[in-house]
Amino acid sequence: MKALFLAAALVSFVGIATAQTPPPVPALATPAPPKTYATVRVVLTTSLGPITVALEKERAPITSANFLHYVDQKRFDGISFFRRSQAPGEPTKGFVQAGTTDPKRVLPPIAHEPTTKTGLTHSDGALSAPRFAPGTARGDFTIIVGGAPWMDADPKAPGDNLGFAVFGRVVEGMDVVAKILAAPTSTTKGDGVFKGEILEPPVRIISARRAK
Repeated sequence: MKALFLAAALVSFVGIATAQTPPPVPALATPAPPKTYATVRVVLTTSLGPITVALEKERAPITSANFLHYVDQKRFDGISFFRRSQAPGEPTKGFVQAGTTDPKRVLPPIAHEPTTKTGLTHSDGALSAPRFAPGTARGDFTIIVGGAPWMDADPKAPGDNLGFAVFGRVVEGMDVVAKILAAPTSTTKGDGVFKGEILEPPVRIISARRAK
């Protein structure tokens, strides 16, 4: 009788233990790695030091190809960063601009690639194409310091809301870009928004070459 009681108790205990055992936790799915996009690196050797940029040839193919035409044809050799624009009250933020108006160097304008199409943004270190109307960008380019979301396309904004085309980013040499942003400017050169933003002296681009 005692043995029968112990057996019954054991069965009851095992049943309770089994009922209280939580179900196994399903294994979590391994998240997919972030998608990577093809880029091309270019080294801009300036009078203040080198700047290496990665061009988004997959996400911004038109603007990246245009930049590479200038690089491969050595049209950037000898031009300058001629402008720096500091954010109001934040002199360590803004952008620097390089380019030329020499008709022998300038290629035809290209189609506009808005950030709403490419998925790129004017974040810190972004490479962007200045323009007037959409489709007028040529060989000038800017490098953003600290971010400039107001330069992104905004479909909700009135008027020309297509912003500027981001087509790459700085991967090495932001310290050089910061030096350009802090460089002295002329008190007399420049009209309109350019007033007080023209570098004096300009920062020369000695050469622009695809990285090896």
